[in-house]
Amino acid sequence: MVTRILLFLVTNLAVVLVLNVVLRVLGVDRMLGNGGQVNGLLILALVMGFGGSIISLLLSKWSARRATGAQVIASPANPTEQWLVDTVGRLAAQAGIGMPEVAIYEAPEINAFATGASRDHALVAVSTGLLNGMSAEEAQAVLGHEITHVANGDMITLALIQGVVNTFVIFFARIIASLVDRSLSRSERSGPGIAYFVSSMIAEVLLGIAASAIVMWFSRRREFRADAGGARLASRDHMIAALERLKLAYEPSSLPEGVRAFGIAGGGGLGLRALFLSHPPLDQRIAALRAAAADSGLRLH
Repeated sequence: MVTRILLFLVTNLAVVLVLNVVLRVLGVDRMLGNGGQVNGLLILALVMGFGGSIISLLLSKWSARRATGAQVIASPANPTEQWLVDTVGRLAAQAGIGMPEVAIYEAPEINAFATGASRDHALVAVSTGLLNGMSAEEAQAVLGHEITHVANGDMITLALIQGVVNTFVIFFARIIASLVDRSLSRSERSGPGIAYFVSSMIAEVLLGIAASAIVMWFSRRREFRADAGGARLASRDHMIAALERLKLAYEPSSLPEGVRAFGIAGGGGLGLRALFLSHPPLDQRIAALRAAAADSGLRLH
């Protein structure tokens, strides 16, 4: 986790430094009237952009348990809980990660999620609806999907990508607000006027919408990788069967917004709404698994 965070921070810092040079070449710092203002704004955006994402990541297990009411299985109380703990442990060993905490939460829908700040200290939780509505083979494939999320470090990467886009939203919203404020101002002031605050809020909303589309694009890509991982850990047929079961028993996700992107299934949508979905349509995911199976068959021959 530390290496990945450092890599993202260094990359983001490099982009920020290049952006600073570009803004100076374009004369934006002179338009704002103070070159130091741009530097300070870059630092502020970096701290604010990453601060919330990193804190959310570190608190992810606690907040997910609290939001869903998930109960961690400290000592299995029945055969179902024992099977669940044993299966997660076996899949985690296959994936080369530490044993996650295993939890169950009350919900009629078929769903599961994984979260946590590192590969070796994660949480995997399943709904009672999944335990009651799926066969053991299908449930095992879903668990393989969630374990793959953990093994791929998806929670960490998604949080850091969110931090990067947050940084640029904060920075450009304030640059736009400063330019608008100065263009509307007819007098010298020691501080920003009302136009700055209004335009800053509007710009943050609009840029935030665009940034969400970027983050959700990545989220959809990682779902395909997690499906492929579930197929490797539990068999492709079982992974396809699990997704087919989700199609038949589809209910809108009741997972809180903070962990919805980490569930096995997300909502649907068409047109522009599809740009903001955390999960691809189930038909696309099933088709991707079948195409991978066909490619494997061709390579074997």
